[in-house]
Amino acid sequence: MSHAENDEGTRRDFLFYATAGTGLVVGGAAVWPLVNQMNPSADVQALSSIQVDVSEVAVGTQLTVKWLGKPVFIRRRTEEEILAGREVEISDLIDPLAENANIAAGDPATDENRTLDEAGEWLVMMGVCTHLGCVPLGDGAGDYGGWFCPCHGSHYDTAGRIRRGPAPRNLPVPVAAFVDETTIQLG
Repeated sequence: MSHAENDEGTRRDFLFYATAGTGLVVGGAAVWPLVNQMNPSADVQALSSIQVDVSEVAVGTQLTVKWLGKPVFIRRRTEEEILAGREVEISDLIDPLAENANIAAGDPATDENRTLDEAGEWLVMMGVCTHLGCVPLGDGAGDYGGWFCPCHGSHYDTAGRIRRGPAPRNLPVPVAAFVDETTIQLG
């Protein structure tokens, strides 16, 4: 192999790799705007997590906030509501699953698995009926002292579990946590 043939192979390899590299950069630059447009906009990202001050929520009342375009019920339950929720047997429930985004998907719908704190005082749920998306009435409404959807007659208990009516699932518990003693973060 002559010196000229060796130089030609090196030059050919260089041109091949340089052209391929340039093609990848140009292709990536052309595709990036198409991929980037699928990311959520800044206003959607800003709403994906909110903090709610619950310092003014008295025992036995609830606060309704809007998060991701839907109502969220934040209830500070009474001792009687906690006891009523804890006395219910899982076998009596239409939906035996907790429907709580903060715990494992298959966990049972015990009262303890539906509340935000160990004592069971704080209950945070999406305020949308799981039947057709209506907003249930709260403050002890319905036959089980929890929430009632007047549109089609779904009755939820003091832990937001479906007890009677056409709704197939318990009111879902969103990702939520206390960031301090008086602030709950959703999302």
